[in-house]
Amino acid sequence: MTPLRRRMKWGIVALAVAGGGAMRLLMLRHLPQITGDTLLYGNLAKNLLQGRFAMTDGSGVPHLTLIRLPGYPLFLAACFRVFGADNYTAVSLVQIAMELCGCLLLADFVRRIFSTNAALWTLALAALCPFTASYAVAPLTETPSLFAIALALWAVARFRDRPGWSSALAFTAAVTFAALLRPDGALVGVALAPALVPAFVEKSSVRHSNSSAASSNFFTHERSKLASMAGVCICLALLPFAFWTLRNERVFHVFEPLAPRYATDPGESTNPGWQRWMKTWCLDFVSTNDVYWNVPGSPFDLSKLPSRAFDSPEQYAETAVLAEAYSDNGQDLSPELDARFAQLAEARIQAHTLRYYVWLPLGRMADMWLRPRVENLNIDLDWWVYNRHYSETRFSWAYAGLNALYLLLALVGLFFRPRYWQWMLLYFALRSALLTTIEAPEARYTLECFPMLFALGGIGIDAASRRLARRFASGDCAGA
Repeated sequence: MTPLRRRMKWGIVALAVAGGGAMRLLMLRHLPQITGDTLLYGNLAKNLLQGRFAMTDGSGVPHLTLIRLPGYPLFLAACFRVFGADNYTAVSLVQIAMELCGCLLLADFVRRIFSTNAALWTLALAALCPFTASYAVAPLTETPSLFAIALALWAVARFRDRPGWSSALAFTAAVTFAALLRPDGALVGVALAPALVPAFVEKSSVRHSNSSAASSNFFTHERSKLASMAGVCICLALLPFAFWTLRNERVFHVFEPLAPRYATDPGESTNPGWQRWMKTWCLDFVSTNDVYWNVPGSPFDLSKLPSRAFDSPEQYAETAVLAEAYSDNGQDLSPELDARFAQLAEARIQAHTLRYYVWLPLGRMADMWLRPRVENLNIDLDWWVYNRHYSETRFSWAYAGLNALYLLLALVGLFFRPRYWQWMLLYFALRSALLTTIEAPEARYTLECFPMLFALGGIGIDAASRRLARRFASGDCAGA
């Protein structure tokens, strides 16, 4: 590479990082995101600084809990220790730096597995993506998760180039951190760990072939060394969860190696009848926001239910009776009322089994992948009602188009089958399969796929442009 090309490359890197940083700082200034989940994590973090994993209730009394994994509370506690308690602006700035570092790791990952040009495209796609940028300014688990996934991808590629302890430990730290942030973070380890196996095999095979005159003891020693490395990394990855499981067994007398599905402490009701009834009709994020998050504890507005929530006038009447009983019960789901929701759900499932087990899960997954990612913006969730807000609808369609463009570029990248494409595809499949089990869709649940979308998109742009250039060149030659 000539000095001029090298300077141009670093100039592109600097522009992409500077542009990404400026975008995130503008979002931090104009769209700060302090949500209920943020305050919950902050509560846990402040109690961690006092030496206990607990939630403080409205009366100021701390209660030990297991409703969240300790990864993000520990991250917040470290930030609070350095920058002061409740300094969420500082947390957002740390997350901005973390995400931009993740963009650089993704670019180097692509450079190692494909080309420098593809790496530069990947960096641009990642640094200038408004979807991930909007979560960098939200003190939630998304940005650290994105960083962990980028680090895992980079460690896998680096291990292939230079198998050794540093890369193996970096991968272990990445997947462990991802799983400590969210239970579904473990999927990145499940999907990418097999990608390390060929490097283990190649290293052993190469060293064995280079010493063909040596005794077989050398090959056995190498295999033993690599097996030891794998064993140590597995033990290190499982160790935090062993401590967490033992703590939950000792404190709550339950086996809980991760976090409960519905973020409840032992003894708290999960309202299974209500959850099952929601799964018989809930299809999009609007229903999640308007209905699912409001019950129990807030009004159950029957007018917010779409027509698919009722299969007949009789079902509508029964649902109205349940809504009234819920209101009369102080906006609480008693076991008896929850059982009535379960009965209504069972009747709907029996009448439309395929809808419940196939079409609605696929529809919720599609909503999480394809809807405009405007949930963090000052835009109505019913963005499609054009006559109520023209500019918001047009903006949302533009966001939907941008989201579709990222998916299309990733599909193009998959077409060229870069190294590790099958493991990235496996991660998409595992995560999508998990999303079909969720009753209340949120687009942010697919955000963890974006690091791989960025990588594949950068590869797709570079490979497709080179193929087109070759075709044009061959056409010119033929014409001449």
